[in-house]
Amino acid sequence: MELLEKNVLAFCDTDFEDLEMWYPVLRLREAGATVTIAGPEAGKVYKGKYGVPLESDISYADVNSSRFDGLYVPGGWAPDKMRRDADVLKLTREFHEASKPIGQICHAGWVLASAKIVKGYTMTSTPGIKDDLENAGAIWVDEEVVVDRNLVSGRRPPDLPAFMRELINLLKS
Repeated sequence: MELLEKNVLAFCDTDFEDLEMWYPVLRLREAGATVTIAGPEAGKVYKGKYGVPLESDISYADVNSSRFDGLYVPGGWAPDKMRRDADVLKLTREFHEASKPIGQICHAGWVLASAKIVKGYTMTSTPGIKDDLENAGAIWVDEEVVVDRNLVSGRRPPDLPAFMRELINLLKS
């Protein structure tokens, strides 16, 4: 249980990528972390792109980032909604300013770009948002996982094992 006593916040909203939400949440819990799911509303069930439900524990507005050791942002279409939420952007910046690990995969880079925290960072994502990350100042590479300081980025579901290995390693340190 390498992440005992670690608390990780995971953002969610409708149309998250099911594997990119559930695999990391379950893997973090398996490693001993407490994972809190934050959505636009507390206690609401959000469904993934393929219909898998997930209930939020807390609303974005009620999160205190100082209670958490890291942040996870899943991909799918949800990041396009999340990046328009002022609380999501504020929280993302708070985690980043505190140099806490932030994991993002696939389209989740949209949230980090909108939070204006990617300039000068080497990152990966689904190729579909390569231009968005580069326009926000990131250095984009096509690799299964990239770790640059406190940011861990991955491309897509087949890269989840490598992505989670690196996110867990960063959360352990």
